[in-house]
Parts: sequence; C-alpha cells; structure tokens
Amino acid sequence: MSRILVIRNDKLGDFMLAWPAFSLLKRQYPDACITALVPAYTQPLAELCPWIDELIIDDRHASVLSDATHLSRLIRAGRFDASISLFSEMRTALALWLARVPARFGPATKLAQGFLNRRLKQQRSRSDKPEFEYNADLVRHYIELKGDEPLGMQAPPFLQFDPDEIAENRRAYRHEHEIDDDRKLIFIHTGSGGSAINLSMQQFAELASRMDEAGRFYFVLTAGPGELETASALSALIKHTPHSIYHSTEGLVNFSKLIGICDLFISGSTGPLHIAGALNVPTAAFYPARQSATPLRWQTLNAQNRRVAFSPKNFTGDNDMQTLDIASCADRIIELLER
Repeated sequence: MSRILVIRNDKLGDFMLAWPAFSLLKRQYPDACITALVPAYTQPLAELCPWIDELIIDDRHASVLSDATHLSRLIRAGRFDASISLFSEMRTALALWLARVPARFGPATKLAQGFLNRRLKQQRSRSDKPEFEYNADLVRHYIELKGDEPLGMQAPPFLQFDPDEIAENRRAYRHEHEIDDDRKLIFIHTGSGGSAINLSMQQFAELASRMDEAGRFYFVLTAGPGELETASALSALIKHTPHSIYHSTEGLVNFSKLIGICDLFISGSTGPLHIAGALNVPTAAFYPARQSATPLRWQTLNAQNRRVAFSPKNFTGDNDMQTLDIASCADRIIELLER
C-alpha cells in the first residue's frame, strides 16, 4: 500500500478548494493511504473529508531551524512514498527534503521548488483557471508520472451531512426565530478572514434592503470568532429588515452544518463561502478587481447554476468595491434564487 502526503496547510478557504484534489487522488488509488498536513484550525473539517485517511497537524515552531526539523520528524515517521504540495513554502519543502521523502511533487514557481524533485510549472497569480484546478493538476501530474490515466473530476457536493439532520436544524432555526415558512434563508457573512476584501457594511445593508423589497427573505448575519462586531454593525443598519445574528462559537463543523440550511450564502472570498460551495449551497460572492483574486481563480465548488460572482471592472485599491452597482447585484441574486 502506497502512502501519500498531501500538503494544504494554509487558510480555510484554500483547504476547502483542495477537496477535489483529495477526491481525485483517493478515487484513483483507493488502496493508498492519503495523509493530509493541515493546521489545527482546519483539522475539524479535514476529519470529515472522506478522501483523507490520516492527518498530521502542522504545529509551527518559532525558530526556523527547530520548525523545519520538528516537521521533518513528523513527516519521516509517516514513511511516505510521495508528497504532493498543493501549497508550497520553504519550510515544508525543506522538511520534506530532510525527511527524505522519495518523490516530492509541487509547483515549480517558488524558491521552495529547489527541495522538490517532481515539479510542475504553475503560475497561479495569473489566475488562468480556478484554484481547485491548479490543485488537481498537481495530483494529475503525480498520476501521469506513475503511468496512469487520471479520472475525471467528481461532481459536487464535496462536503455532505445527514439530510435529516440538516432538515431538523433548518426547522429548529425557523422555530427559534419565528421565521415564516415562505421566507428564504439568506446568509450574509461580513467577516473577511483577515485576507478577503469585502463589501462595506453600507453596501451589505443596501443589498439586504433591496432584496427585502423584492421578495420574502429572512437574513442570517453570520460571524466567526472575532467577527461579531461587524455582524452587529450590519444588524444596526438593517434593523427594519427581518434578520438575526449567528455567532459561531461551537466550532467549524457546527457552523458548516448551519450553512447547510440556507437557501443562499453571500460573502467575499472567505472560508465560510468555500464551505458553502463545497456543500453545493447557492452562493453570491464578491471579489476585488485584482488579478490574483479574480472570481475565476477563487471560484466556489458548487455547480455552475448555483453560483453568481461580482467584481469591479477595474482595480482602484482596497476601496474598489465601492464601484459596484448594488442594485444590479441584488437583481442578479434574486434571479439566481428564482431558477
């Protein structure tokens, strides 16, 4: 049985966009043991991924030398035949080399490639394709170098929960907040995860107000750890629009199950957005006009007819989202909901 280490140890959204690659690898080699290197933050969802057999938790050390040697010991203990770095950085590439992993696959676009011996040229910053395709390309490269023909991409959803549990959660949330059965549940996530450029609170408020004028909706303002303030700010701006706040304090799995009850998830390119995409929940996503952050590059995993994306025509700095026509965005979102 071959043992393969797959590295995607960065942010939550990036990890969710690696699920198609994990799926492809495990379906191609069902008898292989697939281990994922992930941070503790994404561990709860990694444990749910049906194509991951084992985990290594990446607990970084402060010292560069101790960090690399510690990580190399963890990797060496796994006795891996190959590694695939979906996210490549110097520390992990060095640790793989120190651990003497025989075949070390990864992108040939960073200095870290010097420690990899099976490289694939990728220029992800050009945003020529979705991030999940860049990830899958590395797995296909591994498969092809083994002399095999890669399988096709799996159709969504990638993340699934018990339908009866989701239905009960939906019923319970409606009952708790006295939501009429004919109102669609629209989730708005105002958090940024520290990296995504999002709409302003005023723009989110205008979007909710315009949608409220056009249909029967109930808005759930979601907030992760440290994001309650922004959700509360939006709540104050839409006080006459039916809504409630959900503050995620019970972990990523419970938050993901809650996302599963909504009819549409609205946010910037954040981790929760990509959880919604993996669940095949309809999404409305907002992206800045940056080449490295385009709607194509950070496309969600849901079906094409279940997503809509918005981006300004030109990049004018961090405030470029102000150029979006919110009324037009609201119309397109309602069209998506009516399909």
